[in-house]
Amino acid sequence: MTFLAIDSQKNLFTIQKSQLQFEQSLVVNRAAIIARDMGNMQAAKSPDDTTDISDDPQYVALQREDDYLNTRKDSLDSQIALLDSAISSMKTLVQNNIKSSCTLQLLGG
Repeated sequence: MTFLAIDSQKNLFTIQKSQLQFEQSLVVNRAAIIARDMGNMQAAKSPDDTTDISDDPQYVALQREDDYLNTRKDSLDSQIALLDSAISSMKTLVQNNIKSSCTLQLLGG
């Protein structure tokens, strides 16, 4: 019956993974919006304007947020990979415990 507890833990990890994937999609969407906004700022700059757009405070803020979101996405990718590994291991444990339990029941009569 140990496999029931392991399967429950696997299910919790699966739920956590889904939550992380949802957060990851939000981060990716926000990063896309920021990239679009930065592109719009560059496109809106007059060709006669000699100032560097990277000095613009709003542009700098967008760059910082983009950097943060990219770091957050990398972190989420790592967490999702770890959960995938744990889920896979637990799935294997559950399958092995079920097989073992069935074998013992067959041998025991």
